[in-house]
Amino acid sequence: MTIRIDRIVTRGGDTGQTSLGDGERVAKDSVRIEALGALDEANAVIGLLRATLPEGRDATFVAWVQGLLFDIGGSICMPATPPPPLPHATAAVTAMENEITRLRASIPPLRSFVLPG
Repeated sequence: MTIRIDRIVTRGGDTGQTSLGDGERVAKDSVRIEALGALDEANAVIGLLRATLPEGRDATFVAWVQGLLFDIGGSICMPATPPPPLPHATAAVTAMENEITRLRASIPPLRSFVLPG
C-alpha cells in the first residue's frame, strides 16, 4: 500500500477529537486511539533498537516487526468494528515465535525477571 501525506497540520482545531483512517471523528481518549498511541510508542522504541543494530538478520527482523506494527496500526485506524483481520497474522505470530526461540537459545537460563534496559 502506498501512503501519501500531503500535509501535517490539519487546521481542524482541537475539540478533543481526531480522525480515523476514513475521516470518521472519534474522541482522542478512545480505546482505539490509545491503542494507536501504544503501537506508535512501541515502534519508536523498536526504531531506537534498530538504529543500534549492525546490518544483518537481527536488523532485518526488527525492521519486519516495525512494518508489522505499522500494518496493525493501519488496521486499527479503520472504523470497522472489530478492525479487519490482518493478512498473514498466523504466519507473523509463527515467525515471531521462531525468532524468539532462536534468540533464546543463545542466552543462559533465566533465574529472575529481566528489567528493561
